[in-house]
Amino acid sequence: MTERVDEGALPEALTAVIRDRLDDPDATVVDLKRTERGFSTETYLFSVKAGDGTVTDLVLRRPPAVSLFPDYDLRRQYVVMDRLSKAVDLPIPTGRWIDPSDDNPFGTPYLVMNRIAEGSAPSDFPSYHTAGNYFDADESGRRAMWFGCIDAMARVHKVDVDQAGLGFLAMPQHGSSPLEQMINYLDMAVHWAADSISPTYDKALAWLRENAYEPEHTTLLWGDARMSNILYAQDYSITGVLDWEISYLGDHEADLAWMLFLDWASSEFEGHPVLPGTPTRAESIARYEEQTGWQVKNLEYNEVLAAVLLAIPMIRMSDFLNLGPDVDIMGFCTARIEQIVG
Repeated sequence: MTERVDEGALPEALTAVIRDRLDDPDATVVDLKRTERGFSTETYLFSVKAGDGTVTDLVLRRPPAVSLFPDYDLRRQYVVMDRLSKAVDLPIPTGRWIDPSDDNPFGTPYLVMNRIAEGSAPSDFPSYHTAGNYFDADESGRRAMWFGCIDAMARVHKVDVDQAGLGFLAMPQHGSSPLEQMINYLDMAVHWAADSISPTYDKALAWLRENAYEPEHTTLLWGDARMSNILYAQDYSITGVLDWEISYLGDHEADLAWMLFLDWASSEFEGHPVLPGTPTRAESIARYEEQTGWQVKNLEYNEVLAAVLLAIPMIRMSDFLNLGPDVDIMGFCTARIEQIVG
């Protein structure tokens, strides 16, 4: 078994992989750089200059050194992207190959996928309400970007899960229904993330159980539905819909709740005014209902679910780094739960 190589050794390891996979002993890896996107997966952009001089832009993804979810599965990401790209009219990144073992030059599972050349994503840090392409857009541009995200999630929710071969995302080991499965998964994962957690999360889990309901529609969920996971061209059209590692099956409202929760965290919670042109919560709900033909009835419930789900990697990171009580990186999750649950 090969030990996990650190970032400094990646160019050499990647060159060996590329030459073998492409059967090109003269291929070279150039411009390898880690992206700031996400933290649950390490993502690197790079280019391959072949022996004949042609250049191909690619993306490398591998697990982080410390897993932030108890069921991290690179193969699941690869399969979701592959099958979803064939089932929906959206620009989903496509994989070139995957090695799910750790018997390779990286010492970890990894995948390589095609890079989408055009477009950029709104900023997470700093908030897109203070910097980046959403901040720089005019009001009509912001509405186009915002509604483009909602329209993309609506298309995902309309995918026939069985026909697309995505039923494997169900979690029968955690219960008999999708909502029960998700609550039990969250319970397991939160307590896996750290030996000691804030009582707020046990309270949230109890509240989710007490207020559980039968969703009218169980769909494929993007899982990380937000503008920061979309690449937009200069005319605000969508060129890429990214990051499918926490996709699951559940209530169709969960993605919309995730997007609205994270926008609240990026604006009101951080003390930033919402930029002019940003659709309101009511306008967002209306747009989603128009695109799907389905009603939104349980949005706050799903915001609590989203806050618990997003807290898992935060709790894990805080515990691993031993940040202590003075550094609360999951404060926005806790605050939103307290607002809703009380």
